[in-house]
Amino acid sequence: MQTQSTAQVQPILFAAPHRSMFFTGGVMLLVAFMLWAAELASRVGLMPALPWTLPPGWMHALLVLGGVFPLFMFGFLLTAMPRWQGERDLVQSVWLWPWRLLAAGWAITVAGMLVPGLLAVGLLLVLAGWFGVGRVLRRIAYNDNPDSLHARLVWCALAAGGIGVAAWLGFAFSGNGSFARVAIDIGVWWFLLPVFFTVCHRMIPFFSSNIVEAYVVVRPRAAIAVIVGASVVHGALAIVGANGLTWIVDAPAAATALWLSWKWRLVPALRVPLLGMLHIGFAWLGVGLAMSAVQSVATLSGHGLLGLAPLHALGVGFFASVLLAMVSRVTLGHSGGKLVADRLTWGLFLGLELVVVLRIAADVVPPSWSGVVMLSAVLGWLAVFGMWGTRYLPVYLRPRSDGRPG
Repeated sequence: MQTQSTAQVQPILFAAPHRSMFFTGGVMLLVAFMLWAAELASRVGLMPALPWTLPPGWMHALLVLGGVFPLFMFGFLLTAMPRWQGERDLVQSVWLWPWRLLAAGWAITVAGMLVPGLLAVGLLLVLAGWFGVGRVLRRIAYNDNPDSLHARLVWCALAAGGIGVAAWLGFAFSGNGSFARVAIDIGVWWFLLPVFFTVCHRMIPFFSSNIVEAYVVVRPRAAIAVIVGASVVHGALAIVGANGLTWIVDAPAAATALWLSWKWRLVPALRVPLLGMLHIGFAWLGVGLAMSAVQSVATLSGHGLLGLAPLHALGVGFFASVLLAMVSRVTLGHSGGKLVADRLTWGLFLGLELVVVLRIAADVVPPSWSGVVMLSAVLGWLAVFGMWGTRYLPVYLRPRSDGRPG
């Protein structure tokens, strides 16, 4: 009976790329943050320290920037980009083998956090899987569709993300911390921020135009040049250690992002929770970039100010909020359900916004409180996404309720 059940689950999980990628991303998310919670608990004396094979902060960055966000991202793009580009849905054979490499690679990489010698093996498989996804998406992004800007920008950012994974691999082989620091800067500024912004630039006005009354679509390409360009320059300056100069690009990018939040009509969108979640998540981009600009000016004047608060305003506020909103929307739409956020989903999203505030506060409260506040934020994160997982992960193991394929 168990064998029959497994045989039934497997074809459903692999019926569409978003199913397997989202399911794996959800599991990866919970595992990554349970490891981080264990580390933070040891720092405040609640449990003994675990024998990590690399510095815990870098472990956290690797798993989140290289594993958690990209898996969800790949699931979304393998589903959405063919439609952007006027192509049919992808057949299973072109995306299943990259998924297998990514899933196996991250399983080995996670084990390599505690078992010496496994980290490089896992990252080699991850890089191979990343290449496979990039190969599929490149063909789609560079087809003959005349309106391919968003698809091609996203693909270029994914390619940069692959360079970041290669830098992590360099660290795994050499132990040279410079590789890890470069990988983190690439992961945030050349990969995740450009992808998340480009997807929002394409999708938020589109979704809003179908819901908000008398909506006027505002999607200026100049905004892409300002924000994506600023992100690339910020990353380059960070890599060479010129953090005191990033305000030059962060400030105009912040102003542009906040202007877009206004033009995209954040307040009216809040009347529909599933749409409002996307708008709230996007608003954190302007806040995070503004905080980054303030921190850069403080650095230039020789003062430390906000610690990692700007980074987490982007990572937890912008990336994670948009992820929860977009993945919930895709899951509902592609399972045959109604595009309506139930009370649980809306409540979990609001809980995540509290987690953002807690994580930012951890860098500005007195040092004696920082560890406790940070641990509280991580436990809040696990509570939010743990309950989100119980609501959404089983959906990927069930057929669509409307009987359609996918």
